[in-house]
Amino acid sequence: MPFLQLTHWNALDTLQNESGKIGVKIRVLTRALGRWSWVALGVGLAACASIGVDSSPQAKQKVVAERAQARWELLIKGDVEGAYQYLSAGSKAATPLGLYKTKIKPGIWRGAKVDKVDCEAEICKVEMLVTYDYRAARGGGMKGIETPVPETWIIENGTVGYVYR
Repeated sequence: MPFLQLTHWNALDTLQNESGKIGVKIRVLTRALGRWSWVALGVGLAACASIGVDSSPQAKQKVVAERAQARWELLIKGDVEGAYQYLSAGSKAATPLGLYKTKIKPGIWRGAKVDKVDCEAEICKVEMLVTYDYRAARGGGMKGIETPVPETWIIENGTVGYVYR
């Protein structure tokens, strides 16, 4: 039965047998596989979000609703950087990440759900129902307030992005 040993030589990890003749450079292999995994993940995510202006209204509504819901879930978790990735190219150009982080203050939202989506050509209007708690300055406040939040989403170059204003 062959015996394999992990050795550390010259900052390269090598898995080799007793004679030292057969080896696999693990670090090189994991780096290569890791890079391809990220590429595959990126392609997969882009394909999921990919939709054309000529797509059916139902297909547009479905993709936009999924992306709007996902963006709000990130905001509720406090992941402002993740939510920024859902912005349209124009919104990102007009609002750098640092500025976006200073304007978005997570922590008050408790829930969000898509109420309706209407798409015409490359523009989609979304109405979200966002639940939040209101904390009064002198204590007390109101919990579970649900309010409609209108959003505009745009389809450009096969991707769907939130128009941040």
